[in-house]
Amino acid sequence: MYLVTFPLSSTIFLLSSETTSNRAAGGLCSSTLERLKGFTCSSEPIAGRHDTRKEDEKTDGASSKICDQGSSMRPPRDVTDQHRGAGARFAELSPPSDSNAASRRSKSVYTPLEQQVIQLKQQHKDALLAVECGYKYRFFGEDAEIAAKELNIFCHLDHNFMTCSIPTHRLFVHVRRLVSHGHKVGVVKQTETSAIKASGTNKNALFTRQLSALYTKSTLVGEDVNPVCRMGDVEDGACGDVVSDPPESFLLCISENWDKLKKQLTVGLVAVQPSTGDVLLDCFPDGPSRSEVEGRVLKINPVEILVPSDLSEQTHRLLALGVGPVTHGCVFICRKCVMFVCLCPPGSRSLSTVVSLESPVICCLGPLIQYLQEFNLERVLRSESSFRRLSCASEGMTLSAATLRNLEILNNQTDGGVKGSLLWVLDHTRTPFGRRLMRKWVSQPLTDPQYISERQDAVQELLQSHSLTLNSVRSLLSHLPDLERGVCSIYHKKSSTQEFYLISGSLSRLGLELQALLPAIQSQISSALLRGLLLDTPDLLAPAHSFLKVLNEKAAKSGNKTELFSDLSGFPVLQERREQIQSVLNEIMNHRKEIRLTLKAPALDYTSVSGLEFLIEVKNSLSSTVPADWVKISSTKAVSRYHSPFLVERYKKLLQLREQLLLDCQREWTNFLDQFGEHYHTMKRAISHLATMDCLFSLAEVAKQGDYCRPEVCESQRRILITDGRHPAIDLLMGEHNQFVPNLTELQGDGRRTMIITGPNMGGKSSYIRQVALICVMAQMGSYIPASEARLGILDGIYTRMGASDNIYKGRSTFMEELTEASEIISCATERSLVILDELGRGTSTHDGIAIAYATLEYFIRDVKALTLFVTHYPPLCELERAYPEHVSNYHMAFLLNEPDVTDDADGTFPEFITFLYQLTEGAAGRSYGLNVARLADIPDSILHTAARKARELENLVNTRRYNEHTVTS
Repeated sequence: MYLVTFPLSSTIFLLSSETTSNRAAGGLCSSTLERLKGFTCSSEPIAGRHDTRKEDEKTDGASSKICDQGSSMRPPRDVTDQHRGAGARFAELSPPSDSNAASRRSKSVYTPLEQQVIQLKQQHKDALLAVECGYKYRFFGEDAEIAAKELNIFCHLDHNFMTCSIPTHRLFVHVRRLVSHGHKVGVVKQTETSAIKASGTNKNALFTRQLSALYTKSTLVGEDVNPVCRMGDVEDGACGDVVSDPPESFLLCISENWDKLKKQLTVGLVAVQPSTGDVLLDCFPDGPSRSEVEGRVLKINPVEILVPSDLSEQTHRLLALGVGPVTHGCVFICRKCVMFVCLCPPGSRSLSTVVSLESPVICCLGPLIQYLQEFNLERVLRSESSFRRLSCASEGMTLSAATLRNLEILNNQTDGGVKGSLLWVLDHTRTPFGRRLMRKWVSQPLTDPQYISERQDAVQELLQSHSLTLNSVRSLLSHLPDLERGVCSIYHKKSSTQEFYLISGSLSRLGLELQALLPAIQSQISSALLRGLLLDTPDLLAPAHSFLKVLNEKAAKSGNKTELFSDLSGFPVLQERREQIQSVLNEIMNHRKEIRLTLKAPALDYTSVSGLEFLIEVKNSLSSTVPADWVKISSTKAVSRYHSPFLVERYKKLLQLREQLLLDCQREWTNFLDQFGEHYHTMKRAISHLATMDCLFSLAEVAKQGDYCRPEVCESQRRILITDGRHPAIDLLMGEHNQFVPNLTELQGDGRRTMIITGPNMGGKSSYIRQVALICVMAQMGSYIPASEARLGILDGIYTRMGASDNIYKGRSTFMEELTEASEIISCATERSLVILDELGRGTSTHDGIAIAYATLEYFIRDVKALTLFVTHYPPLCELERAYPEHVSNYHMAFLLNEPDVTDDADGTFPEFITFLYQLTEGAAGRSYGLNVARLADIPDSILHTAARKARELENLVNTRRYNEHTVTS
């Protein structure tokens, strides 16, 4: 993940000159403008970097620190130094003047290409530049050393700089590989063509080159990085060495606003995924632990983060440490400080939409648009129809960062991978866009009973129906390219002809085949959700047909833009250019008559050699017949090849027209993509329908394979009743042996709403409480659940406190972490929440731990009234059942003692052997049998004997005290 400090000391986000006076008039309030000025440049990194080079270069008198992607640029001292060091580095200074150059050794003088590269590098210090030179792309200086190391290619000294190169047709492979290693990569292309240049005034000068594209992990969109080499490669696996796109590639921007009077921090964020067009907004209050920020970052899973330089220390630490397994990377510091103006006409819908957003959110939009302008990807942020709220209390269940981690909803806690998580269990999707949607469903369960019921109805029909139509629809979703990213690439006008043909062809085929299925869909499918999705999609995909008809299939698949359009009636510029080319060709062909007469060779025809056309080939023995003004092009021992003066002039003209045709075709291609982009939102909606179908098919497949049941979800009741519930991930991991022990769960909001769960260590307590929470998440996703029967009320959130770990970086002990998490749950949970507390208070071994656990649990029972599962090893907490018999019940995980205690005067007392039954049973467990775990951990017998004796002494002491207290009370 890149963590970007965005320098906007002079950046102001202006909607129009008329909108800055007051918010009521459609403008931005002064506090918003002040917050925007907070995005200022910082010279210090926010997270650890890969590179350890000295950064002593200065630009405009200010220190500028650059990541791996950048290069310190110094001129070589002499040839000896060049060979002694790792290679010459680029110079921050201008190329040497003529007077200085004359005194240098010839090898130290910069070539024109090197001077051009130095200038480009000074403009883009933070990027590795791949410079087009003929049929390859070259890296220079430190860029070459870094690229050679990452790509495992040869790097050598060439004149003044180290250099390495890659072939042009493999550019996308190597750019993706460099980006995957955390580098920002710039592609520099030649902007002149040889024939047109030869006819210009600068024909003897170097080819001009300009930066054509920049790429990072979140901005990997464009023809240069398109993995579609040939039409069948994606399916056939021929591009196996290509680094694939990550499932999510969000760029996240965060801003903060501290209210001194209310002493409240408000956080705004905007996350954009340029490759798919998704834009997420959110604004929320947060506490000192930044748990709300952490939860949203986990859900978004960004690969780059854009932050203001005055970010609070708490948020700074959270992001610097990294949230989740994929958020490790380098600092990426941008250099430009410029004014940004959002061109929204006063009174427009876009203006009113933006102005209606919260101030912290608006503070994120400006920097994001400016940052994406460097990549020509800001277009997705200019359409408010792409905006979507990340979290809304009325739309989704609240899952905090701790809940996402503890329940292993998106990743497991062992290695951070997906296997073993709830997402792994439920994701049987067949399309990339379906996989992305499934991740959203898992992390954002529904709270609207109507939406839940619609999904359940759809899954039920997919399970029970024997319709061939549904099988046909499912098969259509197999082997599809990433339509969502492809359509977005077209929208950005960065699509290659191969990608466009693949995407538009797939959309057109899907539209036609679904259109053919419409009669069967109307007669055979009863689910309202399925019918709506399938009946709506063909019309949404209809525009793809007309675009596909215009293209020449062979030319599109080969990338030949000059033959791309099969019908030129809609492209008058290309038609005229083709006519000019044909006219010159006719003149050249007609010129053969003169050549034949001159050489007295009636059958003579042109020949082509090494790409040179219209050569007149004459045997050397007949060279005397060749006119003196003919130009010899090439020769062998037997023949010589010539161009007549007429051919020289017309061939030159032909080459110019052909190159001009290429430029015209590129312009027309860009316009063609722009026309398709007008249907972007329609296509995106159709793809969203397909993704929803894919997810529903996935849930049906999981339900069928796992023998799941449909839960009854009711909004009016607060309850959890699960019969024979199973942990979805553990049940699947255990395979077909049916070893998992199902359990009953019964919680009533108006009755016994709290379960205190005790029992031996490793007896299955934590797995059980996770199981209950995961079943609730699955039910509110609209999924079937691993149980024989279930009746559930709708939860507004699930809050968990599990595990024991400190946080040294934040300066918190284990006990402090426990209490901080408990405090957040207390402030957020309602009577419609599910609260899970696993061994609260174990961070301290004193009576304070028991006291805090007792008081906290009593507060939840008496005041919060949430459905609560409380796991503990503290026996005094079980006494709450007597204090609140209507609302509290004690349970334990059942076990068997295989043999009684054996006492030996010499060796002490032996601990028992325990068999875990993993069955939830009423009543409290008297002991935790921790010595059994010590036995399993291979603790020496002598220690076990001593520990068993001491445990028995302490237990007897406690029992004696209780007996005495009970006697006194009586």
